[in-house]
Order: sequence, then C-alpha cells, then structure tokens
Amino acid sequence: MTSTDSTLSSENLQPSIHEMAREHEHDTEGNSMFGFIVFLLSESVIFLSFFAGYIVYKTTTVDWLPPGVEGLEIKEPAINTVILVSSSFVIYLAERFLKSKNIWGFRFFWLLTMAMGSYFLYGQAVEWGSLEFGFTSGVFGGMFYLLTGFHGLHVFSGVLLQLVMLIRSFIPGNYDNGHYGVDATSLFWHFVDVIWIILFGLIYLWQ
Repeated sequence: MTSTDSTLSSENLQPSIHEMAREHEHDTEGNSMFGFIVFLLSESVIFLSFFAGYIVYKTTTVDWLPPGVEGLEIKEPAINTVILVSSSFVIYLAERFLKSKNIWGFRFFWLLTMAMGSYFLYGQAVEWGSLEFGFTSGVFGGMFYLLTGFHGLHVFSGVLLQLVMLIRSFIPGNYDNGHYGVDATSLFWHFVDVIWIILFGLIYLWQ
C-alpha cells in the first residue's frame, strides 16, 4: 500500500469514527432522558397519593380546620404562584438561548429562574412563620405542612440543580456537544410548577 492510499484510508476512517462517537453520545443522552422521565413518573405517583389522601381527609373530617382558624390567606400565596409558574417560561427562554449558542443569554434567564424559585421559597418560609397552626394541629395542619414542605423540598432541589448547570456553563465548550443536564433540569422545573398549580387549587382555592 502506498503512502497516498494509507492517507486516504485514514481520512475515510476518521469521519466514521466521529459519526460513531456522536451516535453513541446521542443514544446515551436518550437513555438518560428516558430514565429521568421514569423518575418523574415515580415522583408523580407519590404526589398523587398525597393528593388523594388530602381529598379523602378533607371530605370525611368533620372539624377540618384547626380551632380558631377560619381559612388561609390567599393573596401572598397567589403572588408566589404567579412567580413560580412564570419561571417555567423564563427557563424555556434560557434553553432557547443555549440552543442558539448564546451563552450569556442562557446565563441571564437561567439565573432569573433561580431568583424566582428562591423568592418562592422565601415567600413560603414567611407564610409558615405567620401561620397560627403547626404540623400537629389536626389532620389539616399535618397535611398542609407535609404537602407544601415536600413540594418546597423539590423547589429547593431544582434551584440547586440550576446552580450546578449555571456553574457548568463557565467550563469552556461544556455545552457544545449536548446539554442533557440543562434539558433534564428544565423538565424537572416544569414538573415542580405543574405540581404546585394542583396544590394551590387543593389547599388555597378549595377551602
């Protein structure tokens, strides 16, 4: 084999190796995303169990609200709800900027999403501090803190995941060949928002 033939063979081989690597990476991300969706489905089952328990207790308990409590304040929770739900649109914008290779646009809207999620947690903490009942104040007290606390833990986890993805954006070329972490974190955030819409309806609107 001449040196020319050897060079041609090497050049023909390189594209196929790169193509195989890209296909393998694509398959890996696809499998990872499928696994993450299964995880979210399992989380949905847990929340649905809590929702079902809340509905059963509310419809069968005679003295549902704790003594001295006539209802929940809805104004501030409604504002927090608007902020949290709006953050789903903001994180979507961040994803679009990343896909268009605008890393600074991604960072801005990603950081804005983190700020909105953090404000929601702050608002929930303020609400908890002003309530006149506790976790042991009857069935309603236990269910209220269980549901809002469990959801709040998910919001906190989502903000931490967003922080990790934001830090990774400062690694040169980290998101050039794929951004499964960003896609998964965004999907988790949409899931958290949908769960809160249901919770808000059950706890605050259905009093």
